[in-house]
Amino acid sequence: MRTILNIIWLILSGFWLFLGYMLAGLILCILIVTIPWGIASFRIAGYALWPFGRTVVQKSTSGTWAFLGNVVWVILAGWWLALLHVISGIALCLTIIGIPMAIADFKMIPVSLAPLGKEIVPTR
Repeated sequence: MRTILNIIWLILSGFWLFLGYMLAGLILCILIVTIPWGIASFRIAGYALWPFGRTVVQKSTSGTWAFLGNVVWVILAGWWLALLHVISGIALCLTIIGIPMAIADFKMIPVSLAPLGKEIVPTR
């Protein structure tokens, strides 16, 4: 079932969200100082491409630096990536089959706003 949901997700919004995260990662990697945020963007891009069967958990070793990094992330890229999730989630709510995908899309908003200090793990 996860594979079917991931394929539908990929077709309806996953690919476009993936491109948004990849674009943000490329821009952040061009600016040398922001390479750690670019790497975080690439990590979330894979999650946005194929989310079902994986979840986001808080790292036990994250602390003040992750918080400060997330503040910078929100300023640089997080707010417009979260906006992409809101827009695609609302669009997915227009169809009955898209409602479960919209719920998954809305669940990705916190990680799009604060990716540092989090880890993507399989749900098993």
